[in-house]
Amino acid sequence: MGRAFVYVILGGGVAAGYAALEFARRGVAHGELCIISEETVAPYERPALSKGYLLPEAPARLPSFHTCVGADDERLTPKWYKEHGIELVLGTRVKSADVRRKTLITATGETISYEILIIATGARALKLEEFGVRGSDAENVCYLRNLADANRLVAVMQTCTGGNAVVIGGGYIGMECAAALATNRIKVTMIFPEAHCMARLFTPKIAGFYENYYKSKGVKFIKGNVLTSLENDSEGKVKAVILKDGTRLPADMVVVGIGIRANTGLFEGQLHLEKGGIKVNGRMQTSNTSVYAVGDVAAFPVRLFGNEIRRLEHVDSARKTARHAVAAIMTPKTTGDLDYLPFFYSRVFTLSWQFYGDNVGNVVHYGDFNSGRFGAYWTNKGVIVGAFLEGGSREDYEAIAKAVRFKAAVKDTHELESTGLEFALRASQQAAPDAGLLVERLSYTRYATAGVAVALSIAAFAYWYAKRRRVW
Repeated sequence: MGRAFVYVILGGGVAAGYAALEFARRGVAHGELCIISEETVAPYERPALSKGYLLPEAPARLPSFHTCVGADDERLTPKWYKEHGIELVLGTRVKSADVRRKTLITATGETISYEILIIATGARALKLEEFGVRGSDAENVCYLRNLADANRLVAVMQTCTGGNAVVIGGGYIGMECAAALATNRIKVTMIFPEAHCMARLFTPKIAGFYENYYKSKGVKFIKGNVLTSLENDSEGKVKAVILKDGTRLPADMVVVGIGIRANTGLFEGQLHLEKGGIKVNGRMQTSNTSVYAVGDVAAFPVRLFGNEIRRLEHVDSARKTARHAVAAIMTPKTTGDLDYLPFFYSRVFTLSWQFYGDNVGNVVHYGDFNSGRFGAYWTNKGVIVGAFLEGGSREDYEAIAKAVRFKAAVKDTHELESTGLEFALRASQQAAPDAGLLVERLSYTRYATAGVAVALSIAAFAYWYAKRRRVW
């Protein structure tokens, strides 16, 4: 017993929603497409989970952040999928896949067959157990990858006001969750092994600014150290964390953000893997011509980096690789290779930054780190290869993106430092207007003139939501 579809999207995250919208706009017929997801809700914008969802007042809740509102596009509710003849197979785990036979077997034994498969299985959060940490099964140890995780985190936070939270990890999840915990009046200590936060992206100078800002909000940092065990009480809850150097920290809750691992298990031995993901070409096509991969699970060639294979763990990549895969499937003769500009962003407290390109080569900082309006360029072989900016306007962010996209030439790094943002603004004016710049269209109406991305107080947050402005 089973079902058959022309197109199947395996996975119900951000990429699935954007792929579905692209299919609909390109005329997919009713009944041809289905989305299989382990989650029980239609695809939604995951960045909301570490931002608006964790606010103490007027928090974001579904259906307000179903895809594809994160890119200022349609909101795809379950009703939308029904109206477009797209079947949502929710709460369903696929236990095996056979790409030769073009079949998927669900945990209940149902066979779902396809002609074209899009793998959008994303990634899973790494767990403390994988690193041998004792006591990590405690009920107040939280992760954040999906809606169920977010609901659990909210529930634990609500019992910890005024208490102590320990955040393990200094990356995206750690930094954004730490900000949310502090906003919820919880005392926060962050622990990570690196010398500074966001070590994969930030320079020490940039990290220093954010760490000092967090400290002004009451967040403490313990760097160059790692968790070795958790101390639980008789009820199975964490009461303290033990670090490698023997430090014992009291804890009413623990939030873990130590990285992710792409969900490739169903396809190992069947498709080519690289960089921890499923290798695809510039059209997001795998080693099997009937199978495509998008989002966090896809390792694809980045033209800007000489077609080096990269696996990019960010929502912007998920959105754009999904759209491109569908274009390649539906209009193969007119769809070329994806020319993607790597893009990352975050918004915490009253801060907002964006980064484009690659953080390799020599770095040049500029601006006023005291006022919170500053940036950095990365140069390699005389051109801009990466750019970071805190507190910019829409035009500012577009300018640094263009400077990277068009590899603006740098003759003098001292002049680059002194001109700062003006360099990118000038370079962007000289760039060809139709060169295909891929700049994420954020909801820039939320930015104040200094680029502030969120309101300055909880009251302002409430007003913000009342005006139906989004947080992700």
